[in-house]
Order: sequence, then C-alpha cells, then structure tokens
Amino acid sequence: MASSSVADQEGQVMLLGFWFSPFVKRVEWALKFKGIEYDYVEEDLTNKSTLLLTSNPIHKKVPVLIHNGNPIAESLVIIEYIDETWKQNPILSQDPYERAMARFWANFIEQKVTEPAREALFSKGEQQEKKVKELKEGMEVVEGEAKAKLNDKTLFFGGGNGVGYVDIVLGWTCNWMETIEEVGGFKVLDPESQPQFHKWMANFREVPFIKPTLEPKEKLVEFFRMIRQDRLGLVANK
Repeated sequence: MASSSVADQEGQVMLLGFWFSPFVKRVEWALKFKGIEYDYVEEDLTNKSTLLLTSNPIHKKVPVLIHNGNPIAESLVIIEYIDETWKQNPILSQDPYERAMARFWANFIEQKVTEPAREALFSKGEQQEKKVKELKEGMEVVEGEAKAKLNDKTLFFGGGNGVGYVDIVLGWTCNWMETIEEVGGFKVLDPESQPQFHKWMANFREVPFIKPTLEPKEKLVEFFRMIRQDRLGLVANK
C-alpha cells in the first residue's frame, strides 16, 4: 500500500497493455519499483479500444500510461515520466553524467539488441542471418559493459541503488530472448561467452517485484509462433 503522500501524487494511474509485450512489462516494473498503485487494462490488439486509439493516436500501440487523464506513450518516455513524477526509489541517478550514461545504454539496447531481435524473429534466410549477426554483436557489447560494471557486490546496472533504468530496459531479455530464439530458430544466448550477462539475468529474475510478472515460456512461445507465422505470411503475399 502506498503512503498517503505517494497516494496524493498518484491521482488516477492507468496502464493500457497487452500481456505478451516486453515494453508493457518495463512500465509495470517501474510502477512496482516505485510502489505506485495503478489500474491495468488489458487491450485486444485485434480490436483496439477507443481509449487506446485516442490516447496514442500516432502509433496506436501499447504501452500507454494515463495519469490524471493525461496519456503518455512509449516505454522509455513513460519510465522517465514515472521517475520524475514520483521521487521515491529513483530509477535514474541524480548525477547528470550517470543519467546521461544510463540513457546512452538504454538507447544502445533499443537499437542494437531489441530491434535486431524483433527483426530476426520476423524474418528468415539471409535477412534473418544478418539480424542475428547484429544481435550477437550487440550482446557482445552488453557483456563487455556487464563485465566492467557488475560484480559480487554490484548485481545490477543501477549500482548502489539496485535495479535501475538500464536494468528495466534490458530486463525483457530475461524472459523473451529464449522465446525468440526458439520460435525464430537461432541461438544468441551463450553462458560461456556471456557469463556476466547470464549472472545478471539470474539475479534480475529473482528480484521480488520482477519474478511474479514473468510469463511462462510455453505461453510466450505459443503466442510468438503464431505472430511469426502471420508476419511471414503477410510478407510472402506482398
């Protein structure tokens, strides 16, 4: 239960999402980390609600956070809004340089890990091989950063604060990457070449507010297999 001062700041907080979305999970994790109470609305992405379409008319996608009637879209934008609105349990460091570095790595993860993984899932042949290569290269850089920043005392990229911005942005890999590998028919995760990253994943999965939110792999595999077939079918019919 949030304290009265936190509750006063909260007003009405609503999250529009879809269960399988790692971007929605990021926002959920940020809200839970802050101890913010919110209403969750599960969207039907084959029949998007009027609330979603009017709240995010540009992209028409989840997640959307609605705070006191004001909609905010895009997971990274939402996380920063949450951090700036509710000051307890900072997600980003108060130090300007550390904040800038966290944003740099979040941007790197989006461009060099998240996007190549998505494109590899929804492609095949030479195009998929190209994207898997990009993804592996991105993961090599992430492993290097993990080796430089993490150890037995510093388990997360948030440093002394514990889980932080980069952890939340990268957190999707703990549950979704293995799913994408299985459905897409390729391999990226490797404990031997990515030992520090795998330690980070194991620690992140056990965080009390993270663990209950991770979807069963079997459920994700079934859903992503269906989505992959649909996407590849659309490409073939063009």
